[in-house]
Amino acid sequence: MAGWLFAAPFVLLFGVFVAVPVLASFVLSFTDLRSADLRNPLAVNVVGLRNYTRLFSDEVFRQAALNTVYFVGVGVPLTMCLALAVAVALSRGVNRFRTFFRVGYYLPVVTSIVAIAVVWRFLLAPSIGLFNQLLGLVGIDGPNWLESKVWAMPALIAMATWRNMGFLMVIFLAGLQAIPAMLYEAADVDGASGWAKFWYVTLPLLRPTLLFGAVITGIGYLQFFEEPFVMTQGRPLNRTLSVSYNIYNQFGFGNYGYASAMSYVLFLAIVGLTLVQFRLLGRRAD
Repeated sequence: MAGWLFAAPFVLLFGVFVAVPVLASFVLSFTDLRSADLRNPLAVNVVGLRNYTRLFSDEVFRQAALNTVYFVGVGVPLTMCLALAVAVALSRGVNRFRTFFRVGYYLPVVTSIVAIAVVWRFLLAPSIGLFNQLLGLVGIDGPNWLESKVWAMPALIAMATWRNMGFLMVIFLAGLQAIPAMLYEAADVDGASGWAKFWYVTLPLLRPTLLFGAVITGIGYLQFFEEPFVMTQGRPLNRTLSVSYNIYNQFGFGNYGYASAMSYVLFLAIVGLTLVQFRLLGRRAD
């Protein structure tokens, strides 16, 4: 009884603000609830799986899903590779000013994503942006990054990679420091090169850390929203519209049932990606 009394505040808050809304949204995904029905809830009809089947014939949703797959498929490996490279350099290659570099790489993580997106929007501006001005110095006419069907999504991926790399760098640094130094000493005795030590010692023993980084980054990237919301509003021609942004728009349009169904499709995508990552990286190193 004492234990339940201590747990009661959390259970109450969790139930009211998390469990009940989640269950309610799941029920709503099988209805045709719209904003106009809020005054007359009895007018809401149960439509079964109609909202879910409608998604696959919705051209806007298909484009948003394709954009999200592109963002995750390129952004997650790129972020992890760069973060691992920086972590290895700071762990074994950089001796002076190591703390300064760690703080510098991690600083974007604790900075507001909205502020970062606004700054990057100015950096990528076609005429006054820093990137195009630097390209102009070498005679290259830079594109209108955020209005280009080719370059808009890579620009968002570059910003997301730059911002999230510091978080993974800290995680990978912790994993690298947990690897026993005697394994590297044994590899040196055997005459292993730097690449061989990285491939046969570092990567296998870093697998649990890589799994954690992949799962956390994948979940975050599947739900990316702030970048297109602040920088492109889904332009051009919905080429930067994400599934989360599309869900946000559908709720804004008053399509509550349809938006709820879209949310649970995204949830299933997150579960599926996580299972794949556990399948690929979850095996223990011998």
